[in-house]
Amino acid sequence: MTESRRATLLAVLLGTMGTLHFLVPRPFDRLIPRALPGTARTWTYASGVGELGTALLISVPRTRRLGGLLAALLFVAVFPGNVKMALDAKTTPSKIVAITRLPLQWPLVAWALRVRDGRD
Repeated sequence: MTESRRATLLAVLLGTMGTLHFLVPRPFDRLIPRALPGTARTWTYASGVGELGTALLISVPRTRRLGGLLAALLFVAVFPGNVKMALDAKTTPSKIVAITRLPLQWPLVAWALRVRDGRD
């Protein structure tokens, strides 16, 4: 896969998820740890803005390096929310899905760092 295609796909993923934070915020609200100040919805919208902004940075070749770094940091930052989702799951199937998602966060970090480094 080419460097440009890898970056485009990551930007599309982040842009799609960022948009979903605004279109259907309720599932994202449930990921927000209660210990954070403010409302879950505020954090949902803020993370949506972060994902959209990161997607934009990755989309522009001149800012792609910064965007890749911010995407990697974003994927690390949302990990506690994914852990919360796994702990809060009420049914066995949803718990299995949530737990299975946890190790998938690290390939996303690696993908973002590859975009940052411009490696094929």
